[in-house]
Amino acid sequence: MPSVFIQLDRVLKEFGSGAGRVRALDIPSLAILRGEFVAITGPSGSGKSTLLNLLAGLDTPTSGDVLVDGRSLSAMSDDELTIFRRRHVGIVFQLFNLLPSLTAAENVGLPLRAGGSPRRAVVPRVDRALDLVGMQHRASHRPSELSGGEMQRIAIARALVVDPILLLADEPTGNLDSKMGQDILELIKTTSERSGLTVVLVTHDLRAAAYGERLLALRDGRVVDEVSTDAHRIARDT
Repeated sequence: MPSVFIQLDRVLKEFGSGAGRVRALDIPSLAILRGEFVAITGPSGSGKSTLLNLLAGLDTPTSGDVLVDGRSLSAMSDDELTIFRRRHVGIVFQLFNLLPSLTAAENVGLPLRAGGSPRRAVVPRVDRALDLVGMQHRASHRPSELSGGEMQRIAIARALVVDPILLLADEPTGNLDSKMGQDILELIKTTSERSGLTVVLVTHDLRAAAYGERLLALRDGRVVDEVSTDAHRIARDT
């Protein structure tokens, strides 16, 4: 039986103060299992990105606690959170966020170089990550020479090169056509299944959400619905 990997305990996130205070997230309890692929959906302003930022340690809750692999993110200092993200969390964005002056391989290796890894250690790990996403043949190309789908594969390789324990994907297919988007989702799902990687995917697209084992629907900062794989996979395959 998989153990609990992510635990949210009485998490409240508010922005602003006084009469202008906005409650962005209010989750009394939420557990995500180790190796689980969870999709989070909801309308704009529902709290999806806020939740993802809390899981990444990019933001802290107003109250409550977020635990990842038994570690309290709220208890970490800024430096500790930076190290935690660099070593253990891969993040994939909608806009790819590749540096245009660097080759694909150089972009993939950025997290390792930022962490101080020597070149002799970076090169084989970059090669492995590029091979995992089927992009070794494009290693020397710059982003301007790649298609949208290829750029997203490079972004995924960059997220995976650190051997993360958690992969966070924020609308990873938002700038892709339906075929490219499907390929990227299949890649993420296959990677999760092969490596036991825990994945949290944020999307407004129910077809994309259907790749998860569990779908959580947010509205006004609260979890309002939860659907298992069997109930919503039909939406993906039809």
